[in-house]
Amino acid sequence: MRAKLIRVLALLGAAGVIAAAGWAGMLRAQADLMEQGRRQLELMAPDLQSAMEKYETLPFVLGFQPDLIQALAHPEDAATIARLNQSLQTIQQQAKVGAIYMMDRTGLTLGASNWDQPLGFVGKNFSYRPYFNEALHGRAGLFYGIGTSTSEAGYFIAQPVYRNGTAGGPVAGVVVAKISLADFEQTWRSSEHAIALADRHGVIFLSNQPQWRYRSLQPLSAATMQELAHTQQYMGQTVTPLPAHPGQFASRPVGRLGWQLMLFPAQTRVVRAGLQWALAAFLLLSCAAVSWWALHQRRRRLEERNESRQALQQAARELDSRIVERTQQLRETNQDLENKYARLKATEQMLRSTQNELVQAGKLAMLGQMAAGVTHELNQPLAAIRAFADNARTFLQRGQPAQAEANLGHIGDASARMGAIIAQLKGFARKDESICSVELAKSVRASAFMMESEFRRHGVALAIDVGASPAAAGGHALSDGRDDRDDGGASPAAPSGHTLSGSGDDGAAGPGSPGAGDGAAPLLVAGDAVRIEQVLINLLRNALDAVEDAPQRQVCIALARVGDHAEVRISDSGGGIPEQVAAHLFEPFYTTKPSGKGLGLGLAISSSIVQAMNGQLTAHNLPGGGAQFVLRLPLQLESTHASHPH
Repeated sequence: MRAKLIRVLALLGAAGVIAAAGWAGMLRAQADLMEQGRRQLELMAPDLQSAMEKYETLPFVLGFQPDLIQALAHPEDAATIARLNQSLQTIQQQAKVGAIYMMDRTGLTLGASNWDQPLGFVGKNFSYRPYFNEALHGRAGLFYGIGTSTSEAGYFIAQPVYRNGTAGGPVAGVVVAKISLADFEQTWRSSEHAIALADRHGVIFLSNQPQWRYRSLQPLSAATMQELAHTQQYMGQTVTPLPAHPGQFASRPVGRLGWQLMLFPAQTRVVRAGLQWALAAFLLLSCAAVSWWALHQRRRRLEERNESRQALQQAARELDSRIVERTQQLRETNQDLENKYARLKATEQMLRSTQNELVQAGKLAMLGQMAAGVTHELNQPLAAIRAFADNARTFLQRGQPAQAEANLGHIGDASARMGAIIAQLKGFARKDESICSVELAKSVRASAFMMESEFRRHGVALAIDVGASPAAAGGHALSDGRDDRDDGGASPAAPSGHTLSGSGDDGAAGPGSPGAGDGAAPLLVAGDAVRIEQVLINLLRNALDAVEDAPQRQVCIALARVGDHAEVRISDSGGGIPEQVAAHLFEPFYTTKPSGKGLGLGLAISSSIVQAMNGQLTAHNLPGGGAQFVLRLPLQLESTHASHPH
């Protein structure tokens, strides 16, 4: 304990000696720099004073020029004013001053050397400047400030212009020369010391430290701030004190406006001198401590070697223990993860199986809903076959084979239509999960074909557009008229009074030919044709229900390409989707239909099917009324390359 106390006291003593040496070095360097600063100011101040006095006689001499006197006498004479502007511009260029301009007794600028520049002074009123009032009373006006027109700072020298050209006579106007002092600021930047020029209020307006410009050395009084605002001396600048006082400085008065030229010695040299003195003291003390430290270090090295050996042995024992513990934890964690993974796989398989069964159940439910319409569709061809068969037998008995052959042809057409209806239902009912290329136009026509009888039975018009462009007009149309014949009519083999006309097809395809080819390249998607048709049939059935009580009962299904996707839009003229229903539209078991007319699973199943094919199913209300469901599926690569974007 005593040895530690001795070491602490020795360190504190050494630190005190080093700090004292550094402080002494800084004081000595500060004194030297202040003396150098005063000598430097003795050289700089006369240069600045000489530059300002150099131009003080220029406006005085200009006050006796005939062009100025004549312009004040005849300010309305354009030729006189033009001659004045040219004279002032020539003198300004030769004298190399910032600007020269003349004002009348009201402060209105009649002529200026910058008359032809966008920010020229002609027509401006500077009666609020102090130099104007001084010159108007026959005295020289001196002022430094920021120009209200050009926003450029300068030193203004004003002299009166006498009406009769004689000094002491009545003052007719004021002539002003503006001088830039920026060259001095540029020169000061080569100095390592901070140099500043402040006005009588202590506001710095020239400095080689840009952050000091238009800052004050101390807070300004309210009266001073009011005066600066009235004269607009530093227009556009908010004069605030420097955040921290820069320290000691040497100063010297300059000019007749109470200016102070200040030099702030660079503190880096002061700090460097203090560090040098402190370093010297540190080196001396270090030499004294090295010998003792070498002996002490040798003894400590032996002790540390023994301590290190013991610490390594203890660390090795602890490491072995931790390895055994962590290994056991990892085994338990891995086993737990394997069990969770197995449960997740089983759950996923069960969910997939449940979803597939739910989809198949939805298809079978749709088939049950379409049974009545399909029965009606099959009854018509069956009645036609009976009638044509009876007629053919009669024709054969009469010895008219040509008429019998025609009736047999009608029987074949009716049988083909029945076969198409049954094949479509069988294909829709099969449980097939294979992924292949699906032509959306065929799926759209097949879905419309299967819903044809439902739309006809409810008297709803169905418009179909499977063209390549969403702007294509017309499309396939399904009329809402009733059949114009009965089962025993003269043409029982005719399928129906409702027809599907092809828009964009090579040949018109009847309801029994949903696979008619399009003139443009087909839109192909990767998926299951049966499931796509299931989604479309569900959307068509919802649209059919939506227009049940509508005054105008219309449903439109359109196929279009949008970028790299295909969109099927199903629109209806119903009452639209209520706002409170839209948020839950695709949730399972949510339905707005009366009890017994649905479980609320149709849209939920459809959305799940579409998402499984990387697609989207959305719904929104149309501006003109009704709702629109949009089925969006990504196109296959071959279809993307072969098709032309619309």
